[in-house]
Amino acid sequence: MSASNIQSRESTAQQVSKATSWKIKLLYDGECPLCLREVNFLRKRDAGRGLVAFVDIADENYNPKAHGGVDFETAMGRIHAVLPDGTVIKNVEVFRRVYETLGMGWIYAITKLPVIGAVADMLYGIWADWRLRLTGRPDLATIIADRQKQAECKTQGRCQIQ
Repeated sequence: MSASNIQSRESTAQQVSKATSWKIKLLYDGECPLCLREVNFLRKRDAGRGLVAFVDIADENYNPKAHGGVDFETAMGRIHAVLPDGTVIKNVEVFRRVYETLGMGWIYAITKLPVIGAVADMLYGIWADWRLRLTGRPDLATIIADRQKQAECKTQGRCQIQ
């Protein structure tokens, strides 16, 4: 085997290792100012270690198949994350796991208690239901319709400027 083949295989192995070095893949809404504030905080805490893979669901190239099968509409309704084994988690469990991964698990540790966890999930659900309105954005149906129009425009190659 030539030196270039060995080097190529090592390079590929390093890429695969780096690609799977994340411990949790956080699906977030990159058009939500409050979500972005949280993600920026978490990125700083990750400090380039790659423990958390940040995936912007608002990106036009977001592919649900690559992210636990969580489609855009579902991801917009509640926060989701994907574990390396493909398990999809949602709600406060996402925050708990991300913070644990980044060494700040104490912040959400109390939500592991059954009653407190249920209350935290309920409060998060209320927040998630009001998130778009509170951040001055259109409702979910409008966002999805606009996204679908953009996708059609992209695939058909002809768009109307309004």
